[in-house]
Amino acid sequence: MPSTLEISDLVESLPNLRQELRQYGQMILASSVMMGEIPAPTYGEEERIRFLSDRFNECGLQNISIDEAGNAIAVLPGAEGTRNILLEAHVDTVFDRSVDHSVTLGTDVLRGPGIADNSIGTAVISVLPILLEKLGIRLSSNLVLLGAVQSQGHGDLGGFRFFLENVQMPIHAGICLAGIHLGRLSYSCLGMLRGEIICEAPPETFWEKSNASGAIVNLNEILTGILAIPELKEAGTSLILGSIKAGNAFNTVPSKALLRFELRSEVLGKITVVHRKIEEILQAAASDSVARAELHVVTRRKPGGIKPSHPIVQGTRAIMDSLGIDPKVAPSVGALSALIAKNIPGVTLGLTSGQNLHEFNEQIQIEPIFTGIAQLIGVLQMIDRGIGHED
Repeated sequence: MPSTLEISDLVESLPNLRQELRQYGQMILASSVMMGEIPAPTYGEEERIRFLSDRFNECGLQNISIDEAGNAIAVLPGAEGTRNILLEAHVDTVFDRSVDHSVTLGTDVLRGPGIADNSIGTAVISVLPILLEKLGIRLSSNLVLLGAVQSQGHGDLGGFRFFLENVQMPIHAGICLAGIHLGRLSYSCLGMLRGEIICEAPPETFWEKSNASGAIVNLNEILTGILAIPELKEAGTSLILGSIKAGNAFNTVPSKALLRFELRSEVLGKITVVHRKIEEILQAAASDSVARAELHVVTRRKPGGIKPSHPIVQGTRAIMDSLGIDPKVAPSVGALSALIAKNIPGVTLGLTSGQNLHEFNEQIQIEPIFTGIAQLIGVLQMIDRGIGHED
């Protein structure tokens, strides 16, 4: 374990590093705009991946490839190269290719669909090797850069999980890079189940003859039953109702209704209990009605992660403190869970502040980006020097 003096030296150097980064602001912003204007819906990220791969080539990186899942991968060799640190950012966004992806550069903000989640994160990994070179920073460890595909929604971290299943080199630690929010510090994963409940009823002619209601009523009865599940009222377990879609007109009985939801829990095994009870509610609804109801599980996660006392967590907190960042600790349900599943220690960090997430006018603030990148470089140096390693 490095000395307290070495940790102190690293932490004290970061405010000056942040100031140095400002002279490369134009390059960072230009890369963010170019990245953001390339559509990258989940399962349709090819153009952005090619752009990222080309940037890796321009940086002179090694082992540049696009794997079978479609991920972009490159390695910045370390001075010794005996250890490997992974830096991941997902390239896909929630916006369809048909959406206008123009990015507007304002006085203090960047605005455009997907700029916060996660065009800025992808842009930063594309320029990080150049920034490290200009700043005179060379890591001892190899830095593995990954632009991951198929992360959002039904993609279920498919690209990242494929990489971790098939990577030939050992990964000793990882950082998952999110666009927002600066101060985010995730080092554990919640148990999670993301699912869709689909209610399908007979054609409208049936309802006219039977004087009954349609799929919306059936879905409402199911939802009422779910909200009454006792475990959802316990601390540490929650239900997020994401969206409901049903019907097309005032005078047409809907034959289909869709509910998207997410269960989260800090308690091991709690998701399984609630899942079973939801299935029982659906079975009961099917026996009492002519409508058909099914649960499709989109994503499942197990709780886990490293402890708050882990050196990576403690070191990251010290780095945030040196830069005046207020840590916002929260468990992850995203990319970090893939690292946790492979017992790879790591954290998720945010780069900047933003708002209107997943709306067409999504935006990020420019000024905090320099703090976010200084934070990222500090955490990389910490892990590289062994400060984040357990004995």
